[in-house]
Amino acid sequence: MALSTRWNASRHTRGEDMIEEILDLGFERVELGYDTRVDLVPGIRDMVRDRAVRVDSVHNYCPVPVISHRGHPEIFTLADPDHRIRELAIQHTAHTIRFAAEIGARTVVTHCGNVRMPRLTEALIVLCGQGQQFSGRYEKTKLKLITKREKKSRRQLRYLYDGLERLLPVLVENGITLALENLPTWESLPTESEMEHMARDFQTPHIGYWHDLGHGQIRENLGLINHTRWLERLQPVLKGMHLHDVAPPVHDHLMPPRGKIDFSLFQSFARLDIIRVIEPTPHTPRKDIEEGLSFLKEIWSDTENASDTTAETNKEK
Repeated sequence: MALSTRWNASRHTRGEDMIEEILDLGFERVELGYDTRVDLVPGIRDMVRDRAVRVDSVHNYCPVPVISHRGHPEIFTLADPDHRIRELAIQHTAHTIRFAAEIGARTVVTHCGNVRMPRLTEALIVLCGQGQQFSGRYEKTKLKLITKREKKSRRQLRYLYDGLERLLPVLVENGITLALENLPTWESLPTESEMEHMARDFQTPHIGYWHDLGHGQIRENLGLINHTRWLERLQPVLKGMHLHDVAPPVHDHLMPPRGKIDFSLFQSFARLDIIRVIEPTPHTPRKDIEEGLSFLKEIWSDTENASDTTAETNKEK
């Protein structure tokens, strides 16, 4: 498993120190987060060159674009209704792709944008907090959310398709996969169903799916999806996972087992050749990360051992 530098990038001025702090926790791999500043890059390059660490994935946009005062995964998005924003998204995503290839990563994780509509997912969250999840008002709001999104999403989905088509030659040239992340709100693009259709339409290993375990659990908590069912359906195009826990209904980025996710349900995904990234917030205590890593290793240990045995058997063959 890797650790996202989202946890500690803001505390360091030297890339070497940022990586060393993560190595001290027992990790050997990292995901470079979207708040990785340009001044951290030389030290990161040195650590990668010296094989002190491996960068598995890079979260768009990375490093932070010079035109932005802070890192954020949705500074620009490929599905934005404004064509100027979409052009910036393509330009800076291409830059992240080239940087990922240079640093030895294999995947860029990206947010694709949101359907421009009233933020009704937030209304559902408020109702959940009031204990009204099974009320008529909740069901009416959820139906309104689903219906409005269905009507308004088509145009922005076309924008997303167009952006991916333009980025595909850059991905192929650099040997990188662009993985589209699921987000907790229903307004976000793409939904699980849209991702399934998109993978079928593109038919390329350079565009895939990134599953955030916490985001998927929130979508289930709100009654929007069946979490495990959709993860199983999207497994053929799954490139990686963000790992964190959730306290119902929507308090995420907790370190396991401080939330309510049953991680044993996802044990089979530890066998897959995908990237797994623990993704804490910057204020997460070090001990919580250490305990979370130990917890995940223990609960998935049987699977990891089975995977190692299979790998050794294949080598002998």
